[in-house]
Amino acid sequence: MHKKFQVLTLVCAITAGLMGSASVVAEPVYKVGATATGIPFTFLNVKTGVTEGMMIDAIQAIGKAGGFETDIQQSVFAALIPSLTSNKIDLISAAMLETPVREKVVQFSDPIYSYGEGLILREDDNTVYKSMDDLAGEVVGAQVGSVFIEALNKHGGFKEVRSYDSVADMMSDLRLGRIKAAFGDHPIVAYQMATNPRATKGLKLSSTYVPVVVGDVCIVLRKDDPETLAQVNKGIAAIKADGSLERIIKQWKLN
Repeated sequence: MHKKFQVLTLVCAITAGLMGSASVVAEPVYKVGATATGIPFTFLNVKTGVTEGMMIDAIQAIGKAGGFETDIQQSVFAALIPSLTSNKIDLISAAMLETPVREKVVQFSDPIYSYGEGLILREDDNTVYKSMDDLAGEVVGAQVGSVFIEALNKHGGFKEVRSYDSVADMMSDLRLGRIKAAFGDHPIVAYQMATNPRATKGLKLSSTYVPVVVGDVCIVLRKDDPETLAQVNKGIAAIKADGSLERIIKQWKLN
């Protein structure tokens, strides 16, 4: 009887130890919103069906260092913040700049990368553009939900500001002469032109335009969530300190 009691006690102790270990190693899984068309930040690899990009590699590295796992969820850019605030996703990792307008509804992590807008033109347009003022009275375009739409409408002076669901649609209209110029994320457009010249044939980035909407790309979270923000910022600090973030940026030709 005494021996049976000892065995039972040992089994209970082992079971409790295993359960305790499982609770220690279990990490939260956060649903991360990303777009399929923001190459090289986030994009859908049509061959594998997997979402890839600099911000995908970054959030996965941040999660590993910050103590959480990631489940990448595809979305169109304009739906990212509504999906976050309605709890359909937990984080956004995309080419989304931190702005005062967005800060009213969401919160941002420490910065990961910084950039401004690029001016996209037809190759046969030899006008020297230095600012938005040089396009006064023209029809221009930008992506729905982007900070560039806000900036263009606020600036004013254009005949029309057209909004597009994707950069590809915007480039198509520009190529067909339906708009005079387009504004987009400079590194995304530059990457597309360098790696996929067929898709950007007949177009170019202005070499003289000076961006005015320069901001930080961060991980985006719901407001009033200090615990998750602390986890994310812990991960960002770690991958900055050990050089992982710089290697990711270099891998995607963004430095």
